[in-house]
Amino acid sequence: MPTLPMHRLSKLAPYFLSVLRIFAAGSFLTHGTMKLFNWPAPFEYPLNPMLYTAGILEVVGGLLLIIGLFSRPTAFLLSGLMAFATLSRTARTVFFLFSTTVKRPCFIASSFSILVPQALACGALMFRVRKAGWGETVV
Repeated sequence: MPTLPMHRLSKLAPYFLSVLRIFAAGSFLTHGTMKLFNWPAPFEYPLNPMLYTAGILEVVGGLLLIIGLFSRPTAFLLSGLMAFATLSRTARTVFFLFSTTVKRPCFIASSFSILVPQALACGALMFRVRKAGWGETVV
């Protein structure tokens, strides 16, 4: 069975991770500005201290991730924020997490599940790709 040349794709990994980081940061930034500044769309619910704190974390964290400054601790903090938001919203109403009401939070949480191992500095161990020569298998 022929193996795929993964060493060619591993050269593109930093670019794909940067694109994922910037899109996730943009999502956090727009949701945070919606909570705090009613932009780009008005926020429908009154702000309580928990939503106000989440809005501040989303705006500051989104800006830090877009810039790329302190991206690993910021991604770790925002992934915890998303996990708390997803579970606190769905704990009382939905038994299954993959229903239609929580598609976006699950998407963001799953995309940050790619970035969290790198935030914990074990990305080199988990995503290590060994270059294989002709006829070798990639482990």
